Amino acid sequence: MDLALATVEPTRIPASTDYDVVRRTIEFISARYRGQPSLEEIAAHVGLAPLALQRLFARWAGLTPKAFLQAVTLNHARALLDASASILDASYELGLSGPGRLHDLFVTHEAISPGAYKAKGAGLTFRYGFHSSPFGTALVMASDRGLAGLAFADPGGEAAALADMTRRWPNAAYIADDAATAGESQTRIHRTASERDPEQRGRYRPSQAA
Repeated sequence: MDLALATVEPTRIPASTDYDVVRRTIEFISARYRGQPSLEEIAAHVGLAPLALQRLFARWAGLTPKAFLQAVTLNHARALLDASASILDASYELGLSGPGRLHDLFVTHEAISPGAYKAKGAGLTFRYGFHSSPFGTALVMASDRGLAGLAFADPGGEAAALADMTRRWPNAAYIADDAATAGESQTRIHRTASERDPEQRGRYRPSQAA
């Protein structure tokens, strides 16, 4: 790829080239996640400046390259733990420096520990609620650590969305609590709107989801 693209504003890059950059970024991260590549390494692979890649990837994929790397790592972590790997073995298989990094990854993105995930939610209580949003009805799941799950349902699809979410942690307890999940709903939906289009960051306010 022509390195001159690094100096071009992402909005001026042809859509076909955008697609190729996003595809190559996804392929690189998916193949190299064990090395936990930096944004600079990923950008060098696709021939863009780091900031240009960050903006382009977020605009098309709805999340940053780093967030995608974390999502890929987390998906593999779930698979390893589901297959009875120990937390220590899973950490090193994923290219992380130790169980502490895996713990941080789970708590940040799942609001539960790797051990709780491995136990299918045993001993945990999740509160859930349905809230309106610019993207449709949002199902929000929260643990005592924060937001644990977010899904969107079409009208009439609320029960199916809840059933799908609870299958992730079959041994947990669930409490319907719209009031407790309202704040998590507004915060996460605001973040989702910003991640999908960084140029629009700040134009959507949480109060719009109320």
